[in-house]
Amino acid sequence: MAKSLNKVQLIGNLGKDPEMRYTSSGIAVATFSIATSDSWKDQDGNMQERTEWHNIVAWRKLAEICGEWLKKGKKVYIEGKLQTRSYEKDGVKKYITEIVASDLIMLDGGGKSASEAPADAGAASDAAPEKADDLPF
Repeated sequence: MAKSLNKVQLIGNLGKDPEMRYTSSGIAVATFSIATSDSWKDQDGNMQERTEWHNIVAWRKLAEICGEWLKKGKKVYIEGKLQTRSYEKDGVKKYITEIVASDLIMLDGGGKSASEAPADAGAASDAAPEKADDLPF
């Protein structure tokens, strides 16, 4: 029998700049939301669109990369897992479901995976060769 699987893959746009904070032991945490949109034609032939907002949490080095390179409106690929946690607010127990990010690819420029920890994450990754003579074929 197969093991269970908890995996999320999203491509969307940041709703705001990531919020950075650090735990009491100094571990970096970034939180932000991304929007994904779905469009379809209804039964009358009119285009309809629905936007879903997803809460993202990144930890450690990935959090630092998010805080440094991500900005509102940027398109990103996020991979991670779903996690639900509870907290109490005004005596009422609340629940929130978040995506705990394990990988990130910046799709608006850069194009590198955050696991590669690029020093030049904003630079284009597919630069053209300087001369046509340098091509290997």
